[in-house]
Amino acid sequence: MPRTEVNRSGEMEAFVQVVERGGFSSAARVLGMTPSAISKLVSRLEARLGVQLVQRSTRKLQLTPEGGQFYERSTQVLADLDEAERCAAAAASPRGRVSINASVSFGQLVLVPLLPAFLERHPEVTIDISVTDRVVDLMDERADIAIRWGPLPPSDLVARRLGETGQAIVAAPSYLARFGTPRTPEELEAHNRLGTNYRRNLPGWPLRVDGKPLDLPVVGNVRASDGETLRRLALAGIGLARLSLYHVGQDIDEGRLVPVMEEFNPQEAAPIHAVYLGKPGRLPARVRAVLDFLVENVVVR
Repeated sequence: MPRTEVNRSGEMEAFVQVVERGGFSSAARVLGMTPSAISKLVSRLEARLGVQLVQRSTRKLQLTPEGGQFYERSTQVLADLDEAERCAAAAASPRGRVSINASVSFGQLVLVPLLPAFLERHPEVTIDISVTDRVVDLMDERADIAIRWGPLPPSDLVARRLGETGQAIVAAPSYLARFGTPRTPEELEAHNRLGTNYRRNLPGWPLRVDGKPLDLPVVGNVRASDGETLRRLALAGIGLARLSLYHVGQDIDEGRLVPVMEEFNPQEAAPIHAVYLGKPGRLPARVRAVLDFLVENVVVR
């Protein structure tokens, strides 16, 4: 009698992800499957083993004693498989397409200058860069890596830190000559404050007055979809903009932009991360090569 083909490693992976992510939906996002497909895999595994591995309820999942034992052995088996694949692929060069999503400024000022050195090191890797200051969903955009600025909210994404950068409110000398230099939050309220037209985590420009935080609403006559456009508007003397120092540092050094309100700048450096879906030890060689290169070479101020 022919034996039915069973993808035991696939069932193990689905089960382990359900346990580690705390549910079918989270496991499905990580594995790029639907929650119903994950549920069927786990149910098929339980039927084949003849035991219940997880107790399901509307609020949470709980491992049975048999499920706990199977989880421990499954994680070891999957780790051994990963190690075997890494050893087999160690001599192979990274190859294939890697999709990177980044902000417009980071893409232009950081990623693009680094590409020649990366492509010389890994000539069989193809890079696909998409730039937008909008936070995208990696699954929806089919992106391998996204560059995120600021604190990371809880998610299924794995992060590698690339550095950190400060922020400054800046204006062109021509703007300050026409409208004066704001020296207090009250004076700043009378100035044209350029903002973005997409949703941000911060409600306004953060200031610190007498040791206490103050968010100043962004009210101006122009809004833009990305930081590079705001930089160009500020250079044109249209208004003030709050931008990352890695973005406008050279403009400040060369006198094209002037930082203002530094006495009230919180001076809090924001982290920059490369984020991706999956586990660090289970990445394709091409994606791991890009991540390692970015960690090694990205320098921001």
